[in-house]
Amino acid sequence: MNIILLGPPGAGKGTQAQRIVRKQGLIQLSTGDMLRAAVASGSDLGKEAKKVMDAGQLMPDALMIRMISERIDQPDCRGGFILDGFPRTIPQAEGLDRMLAEKGLRLDSVIEMKVDEEALVQRITGRYTCAKCGAGYHDSFQRPQSDGVCDHCGGSGITRRADDNEETVRTRLEAYRAQTEPILPYYGEKGILRSVDGMASIDEVADQIETALAAA
Repeated sequence: MNIILLGPPGAGKGTQAQRIVRKQGLIQLSTGDMLRAAVASGSDLGKEAKKVMDAGQLMPDALMIRMISERIDQPDCRGGFILDGFPRTIPQAEGLDRMLAEKGLRLDSVIEMKVDEEALVQRITGRYTCAKCGAGYHDSFQRPQSDGVCDHCGGSGITRRADDNEETVRTRLEAYRAQTEPILPYYGEKGILRSVDGMASIDEVADQIETALAAA
């Protein structure tokens, strides 16, 4: 089974992808991880990618699709994969479909995690982690039992991601609406798009995704 998870930043795609990996035995393919691995390997593809990255340019679609193509040719992807972070545009979606078709493969399901943007801003901007052990907390939803003290390790320091601020989050949401949302009708016309409530609890979202995949 070959799957794409779609949704704006902070929707919980990574969390749900990990659950699908454990349950379905699929391989999660993160374009960011693949790029770093390609560069580290020193392969021809990695050298091309490094030149683009060093120049501060956007990675060409053709290069991204070549990288994904090489990755899914590896034996561990024979049982299927979950794409995380790609495609983001209609040309990327079309290029991905052509590449898969050349291999005799196809996408089985595209899962859209629908969210309420205002609630999502609150969710992202309120999150923080223990500086010592990395345990996650939230200003509104998951505070430690004692303020300023980690429940897990007793640490007293916290860290927040630099980009977990309202201005950055809203900019990322705007980019998602402009660039990625238009591909939803593309997959809808193919009959493989399913939507789930991304604002539900983690377990409830996982159950919705499992139902959607079973219907694929």
